[in-house]
Amino acid sequence: MPDQKKLGLLAQAGLEPYQEKPGEEYMNDAQRTHFRTILEAWRNDLRNEVDRTKSHMQDEAANFPDPVDRAAQEEEFSLELRTRDRERKLIKKIEKTIQLIKEDDFGFCDSCGIEIGIRRLEARPTADLCVDCKTLAEIKEKQSGRG
Repeated sequence: MPDQKKLGLLAQAGLEPYQEKPGEEYMNDAQRTHFRTILEAWRNDLRNEVDRTKSHMQDEAANFPDPVDRAAQEEEFSLELRTRDRERKLIKKIEKTIQLIKEDDFGFCDSCGIEIGIRRLEARPTADLCVDCKTLAEIKEKQSGRG
């Protein structure tokens, strides 16, 4: 079986791309359920990674007499902790997005209010800007010197 890390979010959730029906209303119950399933699978995968790291660090903790070995282990742990910190922030964003789905306020651009689009949301379920507004935001960020 392929490594789950290499699969996309849809495959991790065990889903196929959403097939819209002619005349179907945007962000109807079926679409919201589709995205909630994707987000919950992603969140659960990230939580499992956090738990795996915790047990890995406890199992691998050793008191190496050689300072170089000890430093290498500390660097490895530091990198893992930074990765897990980013994942914890992502989990919070996923939970915020799940709440937006529950409140029926998901799938629309926070800046201009248009539909973000099913394919964009399948690729990045936590997206809160349409492609045009995201592009403008990135240009502004580069121009202000923060990029």
